[in-house]
Amino acid sequence: MLREIRDLGFEYAELSHGIRISLVPGVLEAVRAGEIKISTLHNFCPLPIGVNHAAPNLYKFSSSDRRERESALKHTRKTIEMAEMVGARLIVLHSGQVNMRDYQDKLEEMVAEGKRDTPKYSKLVEEMESKREKNKDDAVNLALDMIHELAGNAAERGLLLGIENREAVEEIPVDHEIGAFLDELPDNVRYWHDCGHAQIKQNLGLMDHRMHFEGLAPRLAGLHVHDVIAGSHGQQDHVPPGMGTIDYRSLQPWIKPEHIKVIELSPGVPSEDVVRGYEFIRSVWGPE
Repeated sequence: MLREIRDLGFEYAELSHGIRISLVPGVLEAVRAGEIKISTLHNFCPLPIGVNHAAPNLYKFSSSDRRERESALKHTRKTIEMAEMVGARLIVLHSGQVNMRDYQDKLEEMVAEGKRDTPKYSKLVEEMESKREKNKDDAVNLALDMIHELAGNAAERGLLLGIENREAVEEIPVDHEIGAFLDELPDNVRYWHDCGHAQIKQNLGLMDHRMHFEGLAPRLAGLHVHDVIAGSHGQQDHVPPGMGTIDYRSLQPWIKPEHIKVIELSPGVPSEDVVRGYEFIRSVWGPE
């Protein structure tokens, strides 16, 4: 796996939330042999024993179930230990979600049907935002408590934590509150921008991608880079950059060499399209 990434021209890789524990010895061997470097890990990595599929929301920091939060804490600490072993700089975290009705699918369906600019859609968005506002405080406070504790564990190992913006409307922190969320956390907790997630929200009429990015750029540690194709059957993300609708040139003024940039693609993307996407983003943002 890591050799294939290296052979495509990448010096660094992210270990994501699909790494089974059985793969860990091979990963460590490849890193120690200098075959590739690891920039970041995405929680939970490795997966808990018995879990064999990508599961970043398996345990939620925001859960009202104490046992679930304890499991989230335990397995995030294992991710921190893994990050130290492979020499990574940062761990990407999902913060949790508000306990509310699932509005995402209905919003996506209406947008795909061309109904975004209708009173019915506006009413649904208003209802969603009202429910989220009413129910979010407990979830946010539980997540902040968890991340505070984990930030201390990470700081002891010289690691950063990255709070990722999310694509689903019930997930936290709410996009326009990410700055305030980070204000409550230690300095080694930064913003992690997922380009695809922000574009999905823009396509739903819930944010302006460029303005959102500009506002949080001073807190930025890195990015997940992938594109989005919007069509009659919904939105497809994790497409190579340059092959979808994201205006990467509009984000370029706030991109710096020190930002970690991870191209995050669907497993079925052909190798030649991976390379094309890599070359495209370097042409827009520069080789660094």
